[in-house]
Amino acid sequence: MKGELVELLPLEKEHFEELYIAASDQKLWELIPVDCSKRETFDIAYNKALADRETGSQYPFVILHRATRKLIGSTRFFEIFSADLKLEIGWTWITRDYWATGINLECKLLLMTYCFEVLKTRRVQLKTDENNIRSRKAIQKIGGQFEGVLRKDRIKENGVSRSAAYFSILDDEWEAAKEKIMKGVQELRVKS
Repeated sequence: MKGELVELLPLEKEHFEELYIAASDQKLWELIPVDCSKRETFDIAYNKALADRETGSQYPFVILHRATRKLIGSTRFFEIFSADLKLEIGWTWITRDYWATGINLECKLLLMTYCFEVLKTRRVQLKTDENNIRSRKAIQKIGGQFEGVLRKDRIKENGVSRSAAYFSILDDEWEAAKEKIMKGVQELRVKS
C-alpha cells in the first residue's frame, strides 16, 4: 500500500535489524503491554507476527518513509475473523520524529481503505490503553466510535494489568471517517 508519505510493506525477516533500531526507543512502548525496545522481546514479538501471518490470524506491515527510505514503524491487521468480515488494526507505533506529521493518519487511511474497499470488511476495531489519552484522541479524530473499556484486558510484562479502551468504525460509517482522515492529513500538510 502506497501513500504520499509512506509505503506499508509486508513485514519480512530482513526488516528486523532496521526495524529494531527504530523500535529501540523505550518511550514508544510505555503504554503498550510488550516493550519491544528490548531485543529479545522484539525478536519474539516479530517472529510470532510472521508465524501468525502464515496461519492467517495476523498481517504485519513495516512503515517505510518514502522521502528517506527508512523504516519508521510498524502496524498490522490482527484479530482477523474473515467469516464475520471484521478485524482489528493495531500494534501501530511510529518513531517520535514523525509524531504529529500526518504519517499515522496516512497509515490509517491506507489500512482502512484496504479493509473497507478491498476486503469489504464490515467492522474495523481499534483499541488502546485506557490511559493513553493521545491515542484515544487520535482514534476518535479518525471517526472511531468509543465502545467502552475492557477492564484488566491484558497483563503487561511488569505484571500490571492493562485495561483497554475499544473503538470501532463500521462499513456504513466509513465514508464519513474517510473524509475526516483526509481532512486531517490535509491540515497537517498545510502546517508543515
